[in-house]
Amino acid sequence: MALAKEKTSALISTFGANDKDTGNVKVQIAILTERIKQLTEHCKNLKKDKSAARSLLKLVGQRRKLLKYMQRTNLEGYRALIKELGLRK
Repeated sequence: MALAKEKTSALISTFGANDKDTGNVKVQIAILTERIKQLTEHCKNLKKDKSAARSLLKLVGQRRKLLKYMQRTNLEGYRALIKELGLRK
């Protein structure tokens, strides 16, 4: 389940340095967070969709790795991003 192009471009413009900055760690974490929220709602409605549940776990693991990297490299940016996205950490 991919995000809508409008939502993705809004996230890129919000968290990136410019509109083409998709490789930035902040942008990647923000996009993963939105996909995780979307998949969480999907999995709540369709409990037997095991492939979606597995995809959700993979996305959460990928986001955790990126957050761990950002915490090591840019602690203040990490704290600001966590607060802005509303993640529990």
